[in-house]
Amino acid sequence: MFTGIIEDLGKIITIKKEQENIHLTIESHLTPELKIDQSVAHNGVCLTVVSINDNQYTVTAIKETLEKTNLHTFKVHDEVNLERAMVLGARLDGHIVQGHVDQIGICTDKQEEDGSWRFSFSYDPKLSNVTIEKGSITVNGVSLTVVNSTKNSFSVAIIPYTYEHTIFKSIQKDTIVNLEFDVIGKYVKRLTEAY
Repeated sequence: MFTGIIEDLGKIITIKKEQENIHLTIESHLTPELKIDQSVAHNGVCLTVVSINDNQYTVTAIKETLEKTNLHTFKVHDEVNLERAMVLGARLDGHIVQGHVDQIGICTDKQEEDGSWRFSFSYDPKLSNVTIEKGSITVNGVSLTVVNSTKNSFSVAIIPYTYEHTIFKSIQKDTIVNLEFDVIGKYVKRLTEAY
């Protein structure tokens, strides 16, 4: 489980393809605190640490993960939002995030608004995911509040701190992002559909 509060911006050092999988080696200030088998969210995707070397660690993404997320767009030297798994008993500053991306979305607009930024995103309606006004959404691993919810699209407002300390500063129109919809909302939707 995660909270959607980004701890560090990692840098992708190498990308190695092996059959249908890729191995990502990432440089991060968090590396000295990591251990093998630990879960780390990468742009909101939970991946397992498989090796550690000095200030770099490696994770593996399988074919299914690559097909459902934006990890297939990664390039060497790209920055990536990183968050370690939540510690039981710690403050939940964001919201409950599983690290299981529901689908990708596309940035449709980016507007500077007198010291903050508004980003708009659209997503494929086939998976029937929904957002609600003032509800929670995770975009590339960042816990955010929906400020404008419409059918198959939504907007979020980004404060300067979040803009500077996450990869939001590199998101432009047409950028592909990872979306994880609110887990409570997903359960409520499933239960109402059943009745």
